[in-house]
Amino acid sequence: MAAFALLLAASAVRAASLNLCSDEYLLLLARPNEVVSVTRLAQDPEESVLASQAQRVNGNRGRLEDVIDERPTVVLTMGGGGRSSGAIARKLRLQVVDLPQPASLVDVSANLRRVASALGDRHRADAFIERITRLKDTRPAQQREALWLGGGGLSLAPGSIGAQWLELAGLRQRSLPGGHATLETLITNPPAVLVTSNYRAGQMSQGQRWLKHPLLAHLPSRRLPTDGRRWTCAGPLMVGEVERLRRMAK
Repeated sequence: MAAFALLLAASAVRAASLNLCSDEYLLLLARPNEVVSVTRLAQDPEESVLASQAQRVNGNRGRLEDVIDERPTVVLTMGGGGRSSGAIARKLRLQVVDLPQPASLVDVSANLRRVASALGDRHRADAFIERITRLKDTRPAQQREALWLGGGGLSLAPGSIGAQWLELAGLRQRSLPGGHATLETLITNPPAVLVTSNYRAGQMSQGQRWLKHPLLAHLPSRRLPTDGRRWTCAGPLMVGEVERLRRMAK
């Protein structure tokens, strides 16, 4: 009888997300029938690796007003939705879970647990948290100097959440002035490993052309391509990417 009651309660969950990063947690942890809306960004294959899954539900523009007709019982966001949204949520007796932007791997695990609990089963987060713990426990002792490279020379700051994920793959992010790499820096002082983001690689923007400069083809650095979409939020989708990078970096 108790088990049936729990099952009934779980089936009553109707969850919506108002932020691309909270979309990620919801789509990874919720059952398909529990998700009623995610952002339109999550439905864009160039922005999210979960786009095909996200396209099965209604898309929103990141506003609480967009999802009210879906009658959600739980609304996820990240970074807040403003006072007006909070007032509307209280009036409608909605549970709003505002996830903090993760600054550490511990924060990612905590967010996983928060979302799983909001969905009625905190143990749904166990598998991801166990994989993160395993990556930490088996972190390579030797860290190779690396430089994460995105469009326009954008890189990561040492100590950032992105750099912490890199460390789990055995790669130590180099410190760069202003967080940007330049052609001169790469040519005169190439890193041991160059991790290149393929985010929107099909676009012929100035930032993407920079990555295809002919001088970069002659660097002695080992190149590891990475799926830039996963780095936008640096959340649980990074687990599989770090496991892949670790295998490639050997």
